[in-house]
Amino acid sequence: MNQIAVDGILPGVRYIASPHCDWRPGSGAVRLLVMHNISLPPGEFGGSGVIDLFTGKLDWDAHPYYRNLRGLRVSAHFYLRRDGELIQFVPTTKRAWHAGASNWQGWERCNDYSIGVELEGTDDTPYTEAQYARLRQLVATLTAAYAGLRLAGHSDIAPGRKTDPGPAFEWHRLQDSAPSGAGGGKE
Repeated sequence: MNQIAVDGILPGVRYIASPHCDWRPGSGAVRLLVMHNISLPPGEFGGSGVIDLFTGKLDWDAHPYYRNLRGLRVSAHFYLRRDGELIQFVPTTKRAWHAGASNWQGWERCNDYSIGVELEGTDDTPYTEAQYARLRQLVATLTAAYAGLRLAGHSDIAPGRKTDPGPAFEWHRLQDSAPSGAGGGKE
């Protein structure tokens, strides 16, 4: 996989700009990679719901569940589909709105210093081989770009509020993704 460009875009992946982002505060130092899962409608894969949500184009009346999301403004830096396709919505130099109220090792507001990766899936649905293969590449690329980058689940930074990436996510499959000394690996 390519290196992250100075503008925070990963060459070779589809980039769809999300309006749901802003500049990182302070130094903007990235030190955390947060794993999530998402499917829209819940439990359904392959549609455009997630892309539409992240780009502010979701038709709130297209599915009964979407009414619960009306007005929600969220995004992630990356979205990894079941077939291994990687889509980037927010440059890594900017703050995506993926973590919400969160805390990691005493640091509040995880969006300020993290990169969010949404995997197309659910807590209890096994992730695909294609997803793990592409995710290992992405983690290796990001840990090379951001020294000391650590990995966490949404459930780790928002316990009691969030459960993703869920028990189906196999953390051990990322162990060899980070170069030695890069700080990769779940806390």
